[in-house]
Amino acid sequence: MKIQQFLEHHGIATNPFADEDAQTDLVFKGACISKTYHPAWDKIYGNPAEPSTSVVFGEKGSGKTAIRLQLARHLTDHNAEQPEHQALVVPYDDFNPFLDRFRDRFFRRRKPERVIKQWRLWDHIDAILSLSVTQLVDRLLEVKAARHPAARDEPMPADRLEPAQVRDVMLLAACYDQSTSENVLTRWHQLRKRLKFFHWFSLWDWGVGGGVTLLVLIVLLAAGYWPGLLGFMALLAGGWVPWLWRRLHRHWTAWRLVRNTRVLNHNTHLLRRVLVNFTGGQLVGQPLPTQQRSDDRYEMLRKLQGVLRALKIEGIYVLVDRVDEPYLVNGSVEMMRALVWPLLDNKLLKHPGLGLKMLLPIELERAVDRESREFHQRARLDKQNLIRSLEWTGQSLYDVAAARVEACAAGGRSPALEGLFDSSVDERRLVDAFAALRVPRHLFKFMYRLFTQHCNAHRDDEPVWQISGATFESVLALYRRDQEAFERGEGAG
Repeated sequence: MKIQQFLEHHGIATNPFADEDAQTDLVFKGACISKTYHPAWDKIYGNPAEPSTSVVFGEKGSGKTAIRLQLARHLTDHNAEQPEHQALVVPYDDFNPFLDRFRDRFFRRRKPERVIKQWRLWDHIDAILSLSVTQLVDRLLEVKAARHPAARDEPMPADRLEPAQVRDVMLLAACYDQSTSENVLTRWHQLRKRLKFFHWFSLWDWGVGGGVTLLVLIVLLAAGYWPGLLGFMALLAGGWVPWLWRRLHRHWTAWRLVRNTRVLNHNTHLLRRVLVNFTGGQLVGQPLPTQQRSDDRYEMLRKLQGVLRALKIEGIYVLVDRVDEPYLVNGSVEMMRALVWPLLDNKLLKHPGLGLKMLLPIELERAVDRESREFHQRARLDKQNLIRSLEWTGQSLYDVAAARVEACAAGGRSPALEGLFDSSVDERRLVDAFAALRVPRHLFKFMYRLFTQHCNAHRDDEPVWQISGATFESVLALYRRDQEAFERGEGAG
């Protein structure tokens, strides 16, 4: 007996439990994303009008990635409904590029744990700013190939920017635009034209240098006097001092910026060619990230927020997920701790207009309890909408299963979860069994295994359309045994 044959009999078009990862789960993305929620959803989501931080700990398969996708979907709906009060959604869930660049600053042969222990708060802020600014530049330039969550298709109202804000955008782009679609210099000049950030001082440097050179030659030829090579070079140097000084100063600034933005991919030569387009007055007093400290980064973050407010974007949401997946971390609790702990700083977590939604493995929650008083004073997790465990009750998992069965209904049919079982497996038994499975991923694996076991036990010409209590209990017992073995580290899951 085939599984599809069994499902079609009950009016179910596709297997509701075939996918285990929300990232590729079409059933979840299609219907359940706006109907099925964890009981703590309201606390996690908050109010888009006032972005707030949430710190959530959950075991594998408890729905952290699903919550991240739901946050992005709801913020997309919010932006559609409130075009004058939008939110910028920044997915901070792929740490590998930042870790690669960070490791390149140290010796490649150094042990990963020694490298990650050098990670600091300002490295996180640099990474968040790079993701935010790259998205901003993509949207200002209307890059069609770029796709960003919750971003509206309409052009950004760049004409709302004041001259000081235009300068801020150009500085942010110089420091943090990390697009790989085009050459950094080419993209910066495209943005300059889009925002009409024009200047003439560079031409002035060339004009002064060229004019002095021509004047020296005319005077020397007219006087018939030739001072020798050294004298001639000294005369010419006076005219080219402004040109030379500007480039040396910008090269020094570019070198310091490249050296201290350890998670970004910068080239000193190209960055110098960008920075030379700013006057000294435009750079004096600006908080460039040329030192290893967080103060300059906070100022750059405020500049970004000021620009975004002018563009009708009032809040920034940073969605932090999958911290256990980077290749340098590889599920290690100590490595995750070294990567995540710098981010747990109350000054950043409570920064106005910034909402960090941190979806973290349950292993880190246990590590939190072992931390010092100093750590807790700095993180102030009691003020961060803390959810210590993303737990699911049997009733909530029953609702998830029922919603997925309904979402996969064939046209004109109304299948019910209980209809898949005979009378010996009632709703109460399903709720009790699902409670033992704890998280959605285990529920989906169990249900898929149950369908497979039932269909394999019957022939196509003698189908049985309801799963018996005996099959249900035997598959549940075997699955629970495998689940416990995996949690003890004795199986592959």
